[in-house]
Amino acid sequence: MNRRDFLKHTVVGSLSSASLVNLACGGDSLPPPSRDIPFDAASANRRLAEHRIAAIESRELVDRYPRVIGPNAIGEPVGRGGSFQARIITTDRGVTGWCMGGAHEIDPSPFIGTAIGDLFDVSQGKAEDVPWWLDKPLHDLAARIAAVPVWKMIGGEGPRAVRVYSGAIYMEDVVPQDRPRGIRAVLGACEQDYHAGYRAFKLKVGRGRQWMTRKAGLERDIAVTHAVCEAFPDCRVLVDANDAYTVEEASRYVRETADCALYWIEEAFAENLDDYRRLREAMERVGSKALIADGESRRAHADTRPTRFGGYTSAFTDRLFALAEEGLVDTFVLDLDVVGFTNWRQVMPELVKAGVTASPHAWMWCMRTHHTAQLAGGIGNIPMVEGVPGRTPGVDMSNYTMRDGNLILPDAPGFGLELEA
Repeated sequence: MNRRDFLKHTVVGSLSSASLVNLACGGDSLPPPSRDIPFDAASANRRLAEHRIAAIESRELVDRYPRVIGPNAIGEPVGRGGSFQARIITTDRGVTGWCMGGAHEIDPSPFIGTAIGDLFDVSQGKAEDVPWWLDKPLHDLAARIAAVPVWKMIGGEGPRAVRVYSGAIYMEDVVPQDRPRGIRAVLGACEQDYHAGYRAFKLKVGRGRQWMTRKAGLERDIAVTHAVCEAFPDCRVLVDANDAYTVEEASRYVRETADCALYWIEEAFAENLDDYRRLREAMERVGSKALIADGESRRAHADTRPTRFGGYTSAFTDRLFALAEEGLVDTFVLDLDVVGFTNWRQVMPELVKAGVTASPHAWMWCMRTHHTAQLAGGIGNIPMVEGVPGRTPGVDMSNYTMRDGNLILPDAPGFGLELEA
């Protein structure tokens, strides 16, 4: 089909009005940010030492996607948006920083009165014994105290215009099950995100895992891919099978979509050397230059004793690096927060040395797109970021703009996202 033819908000904890005012303006003690002044890490750390935590509050926020989103190969329909807890830190000098920090209740009392400099170093990130739910809030707070955006505080080695793909193109064609909407529904989702500024789409494939027969599902995957490539010739197309394919199915898929010039193929099947070698050979036979992306899904957790990759086990990440060494994985899509913001800063040189890029998994919260973009602008080696279309009522995202498929990083301090009263 040608595109031309296709045409509960709950507050947890008590937020004072003073906190919200400081959050909006960054605190009275901060100098105005300047893009021209080099960042002085030593000076910034001295300023952090002057601030102590006066309060840590929580607030529940709920994302709203622009449409009801369907299923992927292995899950149920996603719906309209998910909730999360924002953690809001206010210092004794009136500066407030915040960010999303998990879904569970937390006890802030051990940190009240602690100097920010004892918890965070601008060149390294959070201290080792600081819990993960404070990682991104401390990045936002430290950058606000230093009066710089996070991307500048952590290095400024990447681009200011960060390429973003829409990660919200799910299997709209297979729902509702009693009256499936067909390929037009997938094209409609792409059209909506195109008008929102996206110029790259990640299509969910693997319909034969649970939504159709194996044969019919693979044929629909191929048909959807061709339809999107034809309808949006100025856009990049990525695909994600959520480990639903066999190596035979993945090989047929790349053979029959070779004319689509796919940007990447993500998690075709559970990562292993033999199958990925066969997939790479199948791609080479048809001249496919698509990248192979892997690393989101973990089958064992390192929650009690985190590794240098956070909640991923060493066995899992060692296997990814072994595949990269064989030239069988090009991009690591480990989750942004399972690894952790501080850890991403520390391990990225390992990926560069291994010759692989990163694109941290950011689904399903809208704000994680902005956090990942700041990481990309700060440490580099992240050529494309997962976009989660939508908005978060109660959060002002207007410092960011989308232009020709790129999210433009702002000069605003911190992550550049402001809580509204």
